[in-house]
Formats: sequence, C-alpha cells, structure tokens
Amino acid sequence: MHFKHLVLLLLPFILLNCKADTIPLYVGTYTSGDSEGIYKFDFNTETGKLSNRQLAVAVENPSFITYSPNKKIIYAVGEGQSSAITAFKRNDDGSLTFINSENSQGKGPCHVNVNESGNKAVVSNYVGGTVSIHSLNENGGIEKAPQVFNHNEAGQKPAHAHSAQFRNDDLFVSDLGRNRLYHYKLSNNTYTLKSESIVKMEGNPGPRHFSITKDGNFIYIINEYGGSITSVKKTDGGFEQIDHDSTLDENYKGPNKCADIHLSKDERFLYGSNRGENSIAVFKRNVNTGTITKIQNCSVHGDWPRNFTIDPTGKFLLVANKKSSNIAVFNIDPTTGKLSFNQDFKAPEPVCLLF
Repeated sequence: MHFKHLVLLLLPFILLNCKADTIPLYVGTYTSGDSEGIYKFDFNTETGKLSNRQLAVAVENPSFITYSPNKKIIYAVGEGQSSAITAFKRNDDGSLTFINSENSQGKGPCHVNVNESGNKAVVSNYVGGTVSIHSLNENGGIEKAPQVFNHNEAGQKPAHAHSAQFRNDDLFVSDLGRNRLYHYKLSNNTYTLKSESIVKMEGNPGPRHFSITKDGNFIYIINEYGGSITSVKKTDGGFEQIDHDSTLDENYKGPNKCADIHLSKDERFLYGSNRGENSIAVFKRNVNTGTITKIQNCSVHGDWPRNFTIDPTGKFLLVANKKSSNIAVFNIDPTTGKLSFNQDFKAPEPVCLLF
C-alpha cells in the first residue's frame, strides 16, 4: 500500500487518539474586571497543558459551577445583582446556552450541588444565611425552591451558609457563620433537620467546604478562619471528631483564609488551599482510621487560591488563583501524593474549575 494511502487510512484513528487525550475544563470567574463569564479550555491529560480558551457564555459573576450527573447541563451561582441559580445547556462546540434562572431565596449564593439522580439542586446563600433546595426538570430547567432553610437565629451572629452536598438521603451544609455542619435527612421527598451540627466546632473556625469519602464514613472539613481541617468519622449513633490539623507551614505567621478541600482519586491523600500563605496543604491519609498527617505545603505559583480541582485521571491538580488571574497546574506523585509545579496559564479572575 502506498504510504499516502496508509496515512489517509490511519488519520481518523490518529485524530481519535489525539482527541481522547483532551477533555474540556470549564472555569467560573468574577466579572468585575476582564472576565465576561464562564470560559472553556481544552486540557491535555497527558501533558497537563491548557489551550483553546473560549468564552462559553457571558454571565455575571459565575463564581461556582457544577454539572448535572450526565454532564449535559451546567448550573451556576454568583454574587451578582440578582440572587439566582442558572442552568445552561452544553452544546457540541463547548459553548453554553441559557435554559433558565430561579431565585435562590437568599443573598450572595456561593455554592451549588446536584444530587445523584439529577432531580434536585441545593444552593448555599452566603450573605443571606439560607439554603434553598430546587427541583430540576427533565430538560435541566430549575423550579422554584419548595424548601428553604434559614440558619439565622435572633440574637446570634449572622449565618453564612457556604457549601452543601447531597449524599444518598443525607444533605450536609457547612455554615461558616454559625460554625456548624448541619445534617438534613430526606423522607417522603422532604428534607428535615437531623442535627444542627454533626460535631461541636470549638472557637470560631469558620467551616467552609468539606469532602466526603466514597463510603460515606469520613468527612473532612476545611476551616476558613482557623487555618485547619477537622476530620470526622461516622459512628453507629452519629459522628465523632477524630482529628484536627493545621493547614499552614509552621514557619508561616501571616494572615490566611482557607478555601477548598479535595480527596485524591484513591483517597490516600487530602488537599486543602490556603489564601494568604498561597499554598496547597498536602496530607497523607490513613485509609483505615481516617486520620491525616501533613506532608507538604506547596506554593500555588499565584495569589489567592479560592478553588482547585483534580483532573479525572488523578494525575494533575489545578488551582484557580483569583488575584493573579492564572490557573496553575501541578503533577501529583502517585506514590507520595506530593505536588510538583508543571505550568500555569492566564485566565481572568478564575474562582471555580470544573471537569
């Protein structure tokens, strides 16, 4: 066979293999500066390179974004003029098309999560201190919230709901203002309060985000004000605290606000972001007891790492540095869990990364 004919025959397979190494990364931003909304990059899962930046949709302050289970819909919230959760349809070219918006029933929505069935979304309203639960219809559209929980109490400091996660029939909500991780339980399609806090949070740590193991037996809470992670274990009667660890290097004495937290794909390691120290704290996790030990504080090669994520292969960790307007990519050592800097890319005020 002539070489030219062989190349033409193999070209579709070559292109398919090249495409298989590239996956989309959507980036939520603040739009007060150069940003216009949600951006899409191509991410190479072999090299860690980001390329082909495009504006997926223009929208005000999409500061947190998440997928529907089938990844056909992206839901966004943001601290804009209107307090809303918005649904967008993903198109074949990577762009997003507006479906609808619904009032989030509280000021300053900062986080959204969708349940495994894809029929409910929960929004955490930071300024309002409320949590709204929305039904989602078959085309991904958002319905008015049939349930809204208000964590504010008369005579107490303001509530600041910061993140929430569905897990089977459980709903957990981290409230930074009330220093609690609320636990709600689903029964007859309605959520009711199971516990005002699964563990007692001493002082004013400011629980912000949390990560749950796949078996549901351990929860790791990152504390914004405390610069720490509270480790919690599920028991027969509820939950108990098993560990409490600083996220900061022992030599760092400056101001700091923790932000995000994620387990590695194999759950042997835990990562948390420090805004101020501008680092990712790396912890080795005992998979039997659930306790953690800090093994590294890695510079984020930028300023103010609000959010980070691990790519689907588990080989790379990507950090959204808000103030320096860049996304830093790190290699994850599969044996030690430690990070090493790979490269970084410009992005306007990135604050949320979604694979």
